[in-house]
Amino acid sequence: MDAEFWLERWREGRTHFHQSRITPLLQKYWPTLDVPKGGKVLVPLCGKSLDMVWLAAQGHQVLGAELSQLAVEQFFTENELRPVKHDSAYGTHYVAGNIEIVCGDIFKMDAQVLSHCVGVYDRAALVALPDAMRANYVRHVYGQLSPSYRGLLITLDYPQEEMAGPPFSVVDSEVQAIFSGVSPAVIIDRRDILDKEPKFQSAGVSRLDTVVYRLGVQA
Repeated sequence: MDAEFWLERWREGRTHFHQSRITPLLQKYWPTLDVPKGGKVLVPLCGKSLDMVWLAAQGHQVLGAELSQLAVEQFFTENELRPVKHDSAYGTHYVAGNIEIVCGDIFKMDAQVLSHCVGVYDRAALVALPDAMRANYVRHVYGQLSPSYRGLLITLDYPQEEMAGPPFSVVDSEVQAIFSGVSPAVIIDRRDILDKEPKFQSAGVSRLDTVVYRLGVQA
């Protein structure tokens, strides 16, 4: 799965993964992490998520990473924000208040950027990647965050053979394997959401759980 796959999704408006509300699980569990006010929080593969607006309202510096220029520009337009832009080796940076989104490949970000992040919120990144990419993603991104980082990871768990991703099923045994040596990953919530997901129902998926992990030093 390459960058063009996601760029095409945004061009064609096939963005069912975008939520028109703030994620309730973020609102419920983020305050339990005690991420420092003013600390930088990474939101990988952020799209135009409203969750970034909520995180910024909690007093954090938000750093999003997104491939699609269309998604980035829609985020600022729809939230009535006027970003200042500049380019770097990582891509084009859009900055408005305490929200910065880098339009570029997150795999090109390095410790110079990621090590300043004391928090991370991953709702749509890990589940968007095929299994062959997930371990490398965790090593590259999570392995370069601040050693004291804290975060939330939200995954999906369903019989993968019943529907082709993305979003992909990422079972707990895989989460534990790919985060081993990087940071603890502790399940703090698991719930059945099949009745809320018509796409999965129409595909014939028999079971669908969303799973929330607490990541980092406090886990």
